[in-house]
Amino acid sequence: MSAAPDTFLLDLDGTLIDHFAVIHRTYAQTLEKLGRPPPTPEQVRAAVGGGLENAMRRFFPPEEIPVAMKIYREFWHAGLLDGVKLMPGALELLQALRDRKAKLAVLTNKLGDSSRAIYDYLKMTPLLEAVVGAQDTAWLKPQPELTAQVLARLGSSAGRAVMVGDSPFDVETAHQGGFPAWCVTTGTHDAAQLREARADRIFADLDELRRFAAP
Repeated sequence: MSAAPDTFLLDLDGTLIDHFAVIHRTYAQTLEKLGRPPPTPEQVRAAVGGGLENAMRRFFPPEEIPVAMKIYREFWHAGLLDGVKLMPGALELLQALRDRKAKLAVLTNKLGDSSRAIYDYLKMTPLLEAVVGAQDTAWLKPQPELTAQVLARLGSSAGRAVMVGDSPFDVETAHQGGFPAWCVTTGTHDAAQLREARADRIFADLDELRRFAAP
């Protein structure tokens, strides 16, 4: 990238919002309803990031996944907003980037409808050009067709973009899309894991990222 990015594709869970208590509770409810012991937080953290169906493969054989997903979504929608909150520094980061006239979009493998409901609830929607999640398109992260479509929607390009996330899924999404990955250690993976995944930059938190991206 020859110039500073002016387009930021931002992951949601573990990056901009803390929704993990709800996610863990929903997995526990789903597994218990199907006669299995509840997962530990560590097991859920290791499973999430690549979309619900991929995560379910950690807990169920293939033939049980459709039923498990249906049950999960019922519990999920019932308790979606219970305990969700912004990560420290998220509001300040988005406001600082907007002050720079940057284009901002959330790119997540969480259901798109759920993601937009969360951002409406947190009163963050006016800061974003788009919130794109699962079932909004035919693709999920890290497929490059997804990032290409979102960048086109923003009127931008890979040469002007950066992905902000917290996991190797976000790094792969960025690199398959042809742009850098800037990662924070506030979510599912630590600095060593993100370095191994070849993140282009690693920050302790969103405040540190803001001071770098929008000084």
